[in-house]
Amino acid sequence: MLKIKRGLDICVEGEARKNIAEAAFKARYAVKPTDFVGLVPRVLVAEGDAVACGQPLVGDKADPRVVLTSPVSGTVEAVVRGQKRALLAVVVAADGNRSGQKVDTADVRQLLLQTGLWSLLRRRPFGSIPSPDAKPKAMFVSCFDSAPLSPDYDFVLNGRDADFAAGLEALTQLTDGLVHVTSRPDQHLGAVAARLAKSCERVVAHTIVGPHPAGNVGTQIALIDPIDKGQEVWTFGPQEVALVGRTILGGEYCPDLVVAVAGPAASHPQYYKMRAGRQLADIMAAQISNPDYPALEASENHVRVVSGDVLSGLNVGQEGYLSARHSLVSLLPEGDYYDFMGWLMPGLHKFSFSRTFLSGFTRLLQPYQSVNQYLPVMKFDTNRHGDVRPLVFSGSFERVFPFDIYPTELIKACVVGDVERMEKLGIYEVEPEDFALCEVIDPSKTEIQQLIRESLEKLRKEAM
Repeated sequence: MLKIKRGLDICVEGEARKNIAEAAFKARYAVKPTDFVGLVPRVLVAEGDAVACGQPLVGDKADPRVVLTSPVSGTVEAVVRGQKRALLAVVVAADGNRSGQKVDTADVRQLLLQTGLWSLLRRRPFGSIPSPDAKPKAMFVSCFDSAPLSPDYDFVLNGRDADFAAGLEALTQLTDGLVHVTSRPDQHLGAVAARLAKSCERVVAHTIVGPHPAGNVGTQIALIDPIDKGQEVWTFGPQEVALVGRTILGGEYCPDLVVAVAGPAASHPQYYKMRAGRQLADIMAAQISNPDYPALEASENHVRVVSGDVLSGLNVGQEGYLSARHSLVSLLPEGDYYDFMGWLMPGLHKFSFSRTFLSGFTRLLQPYQSVNQYLPVMKFDTNRHGDVRPLVFSGSFERVFPFDIYPTELIKACVVGDVERMEKLGIYEVEPEDFALCEVIDPSKTEIQQLIRESLEKLRKEAM
């Protein structure tokens, strides 16, 4: 068992109840090239074209074998472009036909490329889509997410043990190294991986305990098999693994997902069964009326819709679409109000890691809770309680950052753009999500995750 001591669990109200609702199938779906780092998109269809499930909609100019496919059959409703005609999304209106794409190849690499599942693989460093010709030194599958409101993958994949095991075994064909599967000690998916590991020597099961970011795959890689310069590791989500297994066993590609819709602004947080890339408008219309927040109205001005978790997700708006690789939609009240007297008030219901407010001491009064866990005694919103100010380093980052590197010094190197120093300080081991907690507790209100992404992009382009 692996233990992580540094970190912080933030308990946000509105965890999804163990109930799965069926989202309306006939809706709009979007494939968004902006969800994929390093993809140079080339649109393969035109508005008005009829498309089938699994048909390529967008290709990568750098490698035509890498494609983004349609999750449903229907008609291309819009090709959305932004500034300088940059391709933002291809929107498909579903025709209601639930049938998927027939797959007849036994080669796992070709199967992933044919169905578009290859684009869901994530390469570290850089977080980009890996080359189809490459082989990583190892692969990682994290069966749990420790971020606030994260879905329970044991519930999401209940009854799909065979799909999950078949997907894990298939991943061993993509690497000459090991496939590492991480889970909590009491997780059923971890037991499935452990049973498979007894018959497949290329699969290794690990159990991990500790506060967030114990569930971040970057934390697990650094703990089990760190990345050095020139090496790469690939990661895959548990639902994607089960989808690969289902496609292999059933011979049909149907990108169905179970997605948690949760948060303090959700009226009845629960799970929804839907296809990847679905528009969230009708689900949001039914979710954002919450009696605990009577001032909330059905308007983007009052509720923030985040595809992903509240620490590192993407603000997509109430008319937006579920982003790739996300199994969670978080709903938060907008913090668009003036904070009267700011830090001069006692702050009994404000989040405080540094104990600037009295709420920072409440966790010490609970004998059965970890000192690295905030109890749900306060309501979170998006108010930052302050403006951006000069960088102030107080040593707090090291208390929540479990990597064996110096986060403060790495941030400084990224600010000044010192490539050599960034490499020495371990920039290749991290992704923006690994700095989410540092950003939350940062008194300077610095956009640390954006800073890390810009630095990684600079290094990625230099390495091309």
